[in-house]
Amino acid sequence: MLSKPIMNVTEVSLEPTPPAWAPSGPAAERFEAKTGVIGARIGARMLGYNITAVPPGKRAWPFHNHPAKEEMFFVLQGSGEARIGEARYPIRAGDIISCPAGGRETAHQIINTGSEELRYLAVSTEHSLEMAQYPDSGKFAVKAELGAAPDGTPQRVIFVGCETRAVDFWDGE
Repeated sequence: MLSKPIMNVTEVSLEPTPPAWAPSGPAAERFEAKTGVIGARIGARMLGYNITAVPPGKRAWPFHNHPAKEEMFFVLQGSGEARIGEARYPIRAGDIISCPAGGRETAHQIINTGSEELRYLAVSTEHSLEMAQYPDSGKFAVKAELGAAPDGTPQRVIFVGCETRAVDFWDGE
């Protein structure tokens, strides 16, 4: 049972990206973020919410789109740039950014071009099966949420592949 379906943003603790997903090599120079999960903690079921903090000169995630997932970002502090499709838009505290589901034309990325930490509230639709495409690198990712294990930990499968290499359905069978 939930203790309370309300949380103040001051109660959200921001954590570094887990090691399995943390950027390494040359990507570590461009990507860095801390996130604080909100949605699951207050009982959300169909929407995911988190606060993301991005240091100056960095971006949280690669440029990407979701064929079936809609996202919205509300800038809490700082300034930067939203890259959406082929356009770039300046952003600042108070701005609301819409990223509907779709193809490469809806691909998006938030970049901190300012001199202070950029923080935003991210809200997205949640599905047990989800896909993202990464136009800059030609990759894709598929995630399946499988429910909780007997000990309560979430179970999921995530696969990242490259659009230019395919295998036959029957390979390895």
